[in-house]
Amino acid sequence: MYCLTQFNSASLNRHLSQAYNSNVGTYNRQGFVEVLAAQQSPVNKDWFQGTADAVRQYLWLFAEANCEEYLILSGDHLYRMDYKPFIKKHRECNADITVSAVPMDEKRAAAFGLMKIDGTGRIVEFAEKPEGEALKAMAVDTTILGLDEERAKEMPFIASMGIYVFSKGAMETLLDSFPDSNDFGAEIIPSAKDMGMHVQAFLFDGYWEDIGTIEAFYNANLNCNDPDAPKFSFYDRGTPIYTQSRFLPPSKLLDAQVTRSTIGDGCFIHKSVINNSMIGLRSNIQEGCVIEDTMIMGADYYEETHECESLPGCTPIGIGAGTTIRRAIIDKNARIGMDCQITNKENVQEANEEEKGYIIKDGIIVIIKDSIIPNGTII
Repeated sequence: MYCLTQFNSASLNRHLSQAYNSNVGTYNRQGFVEVLAAQQSPVNKDWFQGTADAVRQYLWLFAEANCEEYLILSGDHLYRMDYKPFIKKHRECNADITVSAVPMDEKRAAAFGLMKIDGTGRIVEFAEKPEGEALKAMAVDTTILGLDEERAKEMPFIASMGIYVFSKGAMETLLDSFPDSNDFGAEIIPSAKDMGMHVQAFLFDGYWEDIGTIEAFYNANLNCNDPDAPKFSFYDRGTPIYTQSRFLPPSKLLDAQVTRSTIGDGCFIHKSVINNSMIGLRSNIQEGCVIEDTMIMGADYYEETHECESLPGCTPIGIGAGTTIRRAIIDKNARIGMDCQITNKENVQEANEEEKGYIIKDGIIVIIKDSIIPNGTII
């Protein structure tokens, strides 16, 4: 498994190496998880120009594995999928490329790249975010891909998930034939269809969300707090989500009021009110705080009280006493002082205040990683 990254990936690199490499690959197994960063070379002077270009630049390395297929995944989606039926379908159809697709109703379909299929599920047409009559023209019979008749009437469109299986030969031919095409979804795969290659659709009828924007990331996380029917659950015994074992102590809540929230390991919450929030590991929330509709990503390490007290003007990692936070994302290791009001009272939709330690995107306040928010700050 290779993870291709563009920039600002130090934290991701550290997580992948610590979480997986000690558990993947043994004496008789050759599994690995490895990061491939964008780089310049004598042949290519540019960074990655898109998804297809990233794969093209490292195709020489992938060839060493001598595999028959490549599974291309996106790094900013939230879903749970067994890839075995996906690859099996690709082989059964003898396809050059198989595209995983999700069924869509008309209301959501206009925001996605849509595909049209024939009676065998072979893709015959692509349309990027069509509207009006062009949208209606992309409707298909989704029972062909396995949807039942009732749901097929509700969801007559299929949208690409940005997840593909490529046969090795098709991948090499396409990336070589179209050297100026840098994106799989918008350029390479439509070109493959136009060349006469067999491009097959595979239906994924489960929860899938693109979390590539601040708003989508924020909503997907808080949706996990739904007590009745969370859209994505981490409590599925049959398909667990694995990550790094940190061996942290249990979280400690002292006279705190917590409703509809998720609390990570190793947190300390003292006499505060937490409502509809995600509290990340090692979070330190002091007395008298109100945290609502907020995602706190936690901290990478514990900070002893004397470590901060010995530094003049030091603000401890965590949330200071008396602070109120609403509709925000607090990135890791943030130091938020006492009696702050981080609520976006003026309902500002966009603001870039990086020098002050925060930005606002889609009306959501984002406190930047490692930033310091002084006592009494109002945002």
